[in-house]
Amino acid sequence: MALNQALAFAIIAVAVALFASGRLRYDIVALGALLVAVLTGLVPPDKAFSGFTSDVVVIIASALVVSTAIARSGAIELVLRPLLGRLKSAATQVPVLAGVTGVLSMGTKNVGALAILMPVALQVTRKTGTSPSSLLMPMSFMSLLGGLVTLVGTSTNIIVSQVRQETQGKPFGMFDFSLVGLALSGMGLVLVSVAWPLLPRHRQPQTSMAEAVGDAPYATEATVTEEAAKAFPTVSDLKLAGDGVKLTAIAVQGDQREAPLPDAALHSGDVLILEGEQEALDRVLARVPLKAAREGREVEKGEAIEEMRSVEAVVQGGSVLIGASAQRLALKEQYGVNLLAVGRGGERIIQRLRDVTLRPGDILVLQAGERALPTIMKTLGVLPLAERDVRLGGVRRRISPILILAIAMVLVAIKAVPIAIAFFGAAVLMVMVGALSMRDAYESLEGQVLVLIGALTPVSEAVRRTGGTDLIAHGLANVLHGVSPTLALGALLVTAMACSPFLHNAPTVLVLGPIGVLTAQRLHLNPDPFLMAVATGAGCDFLTPIGHQCNTLVAGPGGYRFTDYWRLGAPLSLMVILAGPPLIAAVWPLSPH
Repeated sequence: MALNQALAFAIIAVAVALFASGRLRYDIVALGALLVAVLTGLVPPDKAFSGFTSDVVVIIASALVVSTAIARSGAIELVLRPLLGRLKSAATQVPVLAGVTGVLSMGTKNVGALAILMPVALQVTRKTGTSPSSLLMPMSFMSLLGGLVTLVGTSTNIIVSQVRQETQGKPFGMFDFSLVGLALSGMGLVLVSVAWPLLPRHRQPQTSMAEAVGDAPYATEATVTEEAAKAFPTVSDLKLAGDGVKLTAIAVQGDQREAPLPDAALHSGDVLILEGEQEALDRVLARVPLKAAREGREVEKGEAIEEMRSVEAVVQGGSVLIGASAQRLALKEQYGVNLLAVGRGGERIIQRLRDVTLRPGDILVLQAGERALPTIMKTLGVLPLAERDVRLGGVRRRISPILILAIAMVLVAIKAVPIAIAFFGAAVLMVMVGALSMRDAYESLEGQVLVLIGALTPVSEAVRRTGGTDLIAHGLANVLHGVSPTLALGALLVTAMACSPFLHNAPTVLVLGPIGVLTAQRLHLNPDPFLMAVATGAGCDFLTPIGHQCNTLVAGPGGYRFTDYWRLGAPLSLMVILAGPPLIAAVWPLSPH
């Protein structure tokens, strides 16, 4: 073994050890590995940042923006709403929600699909009393399997396509993964639908600070439009209880009626005083064509390009707001801020927002230009609460995000444009049509994953360039010599599956992908099925909460412990190990072309 090979292996080994220890962030470890590789000369300075300019990073970042725009559109919830009311128990909820998650993961990145549907699942659990722990892990696992179906469904497919480009001169296509992915997804859905009782059913989810704040009910107001009055002629037609929202009063031409009756008629121009949690209010304002408090009340911005932002803040002692109302203080005219909602514990608000006399401890939702907000809050004497996105109504682009994604998928399918360009264009259009603000687009990017891939790409390339992958491939070829090709595929798939929890799924493909190609060549076999085995194994971490961000995402809301993942993950892993290699061999001929 040459010195540079030993050094490359040492850097990878230390990185793997640090990944496994969990004492340092993945991105810090990856950046440190890149720095050491550059300082020792393994990675030339002009190649140090090549990973950050790769198509892989562009495709992943673009897919995350597209997924967030689809989530904000509310289109998925709207389509699922008629179905959700029929799901009364976990036995029906698991197959439906897990199946929808798997299907959605085929068109968007799997973690984005899961993020879209998690709030829907949690809403279902609150209504039916089902434990979140029964639903969220099956949904996470199906997002992993669904992501295997298309190139953009998971990072592992995108990276393995890049490995094929570098080693064979041609990347995988958008749907080259589909037959194997669809078969595994179908078998996986059947398995989770019958094996979900293996999961704990009475775990309490972990609650973040933002979620704790979000549990406080707000009072906001919305004006009945002509469209709403026609579609929902009475209060009962609004079906507010299904969303967890109460109607506390109706203001008709300045007069107020408390506790409006279910058969009370609604007319255009009526102002409804609504009470509920932020997400519940946002669902109602997205579903019913009401004019939310924020609409038609835009405050003046410092610059035309400045974005409007809504934040939560609590009224502290000594605030100029105490004992006054928004109308009396002329909040919009004098301070340049809109009052969108008021939260007050232990008391129901039945007044118009402009007339509510504010008190210390009231939680307000304020809207203003993002640059002016800090100064405004300081002037008013309010303190910001936990950082989180606050949405109360606003314009929803339902059709355009779905249409943009569909066009991007078609362009890729007919090979009219490269995948990176198609999804980059889709992400840009999402912002341009107003489906997503630039702030939201930036926040949708998973910096840790993008840095991890960008930093480790040059390091893995250094292992290949020094001949390290040849060395490992030669050893594997000797071990697998005389073994049936399908068993050789299985060995590589199991290796990738075993490495993924400790090395993370993206670095696993970066390291094992080139090794799989060389191993296949030394065995005189077609490299493509070996690359597929690496991608499949690395994308199927069902045993830990740390190998894939989807599993991490559900850990807190599901109340899962580390060992809970084995309960459902072990049967799924066994299914992939037994069915994956034969499926890959059937779709991708093992004999070289």
